[in-house]
Amino acid sequence: MRFPAHALCCVLASTWAATASAAQDPPVQSEQQVLMELERGWNEAFYAKDVAFIEGVLADEFTATYDDGSRGDRARELTLSSEFNQQVESAVQDGFTVKIYGETAVVWFTLRLVGIRQGERAEVAFRYTDVWVRRDGRWQCVSTQSTRVSDAA
Repeated sequence: MRFPAHALCCVLASTWAATASAAQDPPVQSEQQVLMELERGWNEAFYAKDVAFIEGVLADEFTATYDDGSRGDRARELTLSSEFNQQVESAVQDGFTVKIYGETAVVWFTLRLVGIRQGERAEVAFRYTDVWVRRDGRWQCVSTQSTRVSDAA
């Protein structure tokens, strides 16, 4: 029995279409990648005063411990974002470590800032520890703590 030429064309066309479709699908992200993107998005949103984005990532019971030892809640974090007026030239997050424990994750990273503070160029670095909880299929931050590590780290 011979395989009809039009059937072969149909098989090849459907194989090509499936291959092309698979090539266009974005790669599946790991939960670690999703959390690192949320951290980067939050950082960018803070400097852009994108309060709506930040509202989406902060849990209602969010608590922050800032580098000076003071504490804040969700409302304070949103106010800090909406009133931010520092001149930031560069904000680089690196050194990510992400550990997932069921529906909870802990993210550690370093944030290096370069900008103008009180009329002079300043470089500072902070280490962050953020705790995230997955609710209704999305991650929300319930706690953050920042520690200033040095002016040039």
